Amino acid sequence: MAARRRGRRSKRRTRQQVQGWGGAAVAVAVLGVAGNWSAVWPVLVAMLALVVAGGAGWALWRTHRHAVGRDRQWRADEEARARELSMAEVDALSWQEFERYVADLCRRDGCTNVIVSGKSGDLGADVVGYLTDGRKVVIQCKKYAPHRSVSSQDMQMFVGTARLEHGADVALFVTTGRTFTKAALGLAVRQNIVALHRDLLGAWVKGARLETLIPLNGRGGGTSRRRSPA
Repeated sequence: MAARRRGRRSKRRTRQQVQGWGGAAVAVAVLGVAGNWSAVWPVLVAMLALVVAGGAGWALWRTHRHAVGRDRQWRADEEARARELSMAEVDALSWQEFERYVADLCRRDGCTNVIVSGKSGDLGADVVGYLTDGRKVVIQCKKYAPHRSVSSQDMQMFVGTARLEHGADVALFVTTGRTFTKAALGLAVRQNIVALHRDLLGAWVKGARLETLIPLNGRGGGTSRRRSPA
């Protein structure tokens, strides 16, 4: 107990000494500043000006970032609304009209020898044509309600026929549905299928070229070998 009390008293003395030295240092600093005020005050004013300028600059930077973020979000929202407006006309099409419409988009982007099956039992080849570099593109079109998703079963059927049955260099699955299920999209990526959901289709409708959409969802690279249209 006595040793513990001595330890506490020693710590208290040390703390008091530190506080005393600190107070003395502050007093010396104050006296030094007071004695050399004419030389010190310009430095203090300059430091204060730097602090004020730094604070103002930081506030402007934060305001700018906030404004840029709001503008970027506004532009993204406007683009989404524009896509939906353009997709309203697509949603009104029948599934046969939708296939012909996709074929017209291909022709708009320079595809040649574009053929529309227009019938059931086509083994997934709703639209067939050739890209500008000669690769054969085979397209499965699914005219779904906007809220629907493409299932892995739909994707499996297309995977099984796009290349084996139709010799596709680029296999493209296009839907008016909102998205692909996780399993369907995973299968598309593994099997090199280009998966265009509603938003990407909306971008295509709004003028994005097919060549720029191919790399975005599913690799879709096909082979580098050029093919001559049949």
